[in-house]
Amino acid sequence: MTLRDTPPFRADHVGSLLRPPHLLKARSQGVTGDELRAIEDEAIRDVVRMQRDVGLRSATDGEFRRTSWHMDFIYRLGGIRPTDEKIQVHFRNADGELDFESAALAIDAPVRLTETIFGDDFTFLANEVGDGVTAKLTIPSPSMVHYRGGRAAIDPSVYPDEEQFWSDLSAAYAEQVRRVADLGCRYLQLDDTSLAYLNDPAQRELLNARGDDAEHQHLRYIRQINAAIADRPAGLSVTTHMCRGNFRSSWAAEGGYDFVAEALFSELAVDGFFLEYDDERSGGFAPLRFVPPGKMVVLGLVTTKKGALESKDTLKRRIDEAAEYVPLDQLCLSPQCGFSSTVEGNVLTYEEEVAKLRLIAETAEEIWG
Repeated sequence: MTLRDTPPFRADHVGSLLRPPHLLKARSQGVTGDELRAIEDEAIRDVVRMQRDVGLRSATDGEFRRTSWHMDFIYRLGGIRPTDEKIQVHFRNADGELDFESAALAIDAPVRLTETIFGDDFTFLANEVGDGVTAKLTIPSPSMVHYRGGRAAIDPSVYPDEEQFWSDLSAAYAEQVRRVADLGCRYLQLDDTSLAYLNDPAQRELLNARGDDAEHQHLRYIRQINAAIADRPAGLSVTTHMCRGNFRSSWAAEGGYDFVAEALFSELAVDGFFLEYDDERSGGFAPLRFVPPGKMVVLGLVTTKKGALESKDTLKRRIDEAAEYVPLDQLCLSPQCGFSSTVEGNVLTYEEEVAKLRLIAETAEEIWG
């Protein structure tokens, strides 16, 4: 097996981490501005140190400055704004069901990049990681802008032709990619629930009901992501992470990767795929047969939805099973999703989070060296 000095790494993680209680308390008390920034800075220093100490070679800021993994980014794109209308997402967990409600979005002006989104945040992170650890920036993929509302969210007077919307969106993302690379980013992850949701027939029914072409939507998303990253500079590794929803240890969709697998793995021009594989909701490993040589697959075998620690033997057995479809040298290991995709966080403790990350690092070391 070859050691990896470029992302994704043999032991990796998705990005978001549990917010520390003192940061949550500061926000709940209305702390803002420079005072809040200083509290965030110290919390990020601590969590970067934790990632290094458990043996990871990449580090994020835990998304500590965000409320959610995607909307904090999307609302900062020019031409997009929140609306008074609410979107309800139905989630399920081992104990029952719950609904998540957030503002809808409207695209009422040409989509464009008006600032380097998370630019200052990345610069701070990069200055903190230290030698031997790569700073990783996570942002939602272009698909998420569309999946939130579909054609109905786009003002027809701004985009009478939807093709121009897609062109502008990919151009805005391409500019974001260029700018963060100029800041020194060498590891960018595009988080995308849509490409996993589309495997669920119930989700495809919802899209068809609102007027989208659910049977071919993944092909459009793949094309637009490719357009966004086509001109990325040499030395910038881009991965994508796909999951079926993650809110307070709950999920929104289920089903294997079969529906999107052939196009996704053979056509999406990323360097690696972070795939949710923590339980039967994710299906089997057979879709991995479409992964071409040279592309990395990061197996999300460790759940972030509960604190019980997986066994190394189980992880190794499942990695062996995946290696029947894609060579072991193209595999890596991670959690199946973030630990805190939204500020609320999943139902486990900080100590359990650390134990899971350490388990991933130790298991990867024993397999790949």
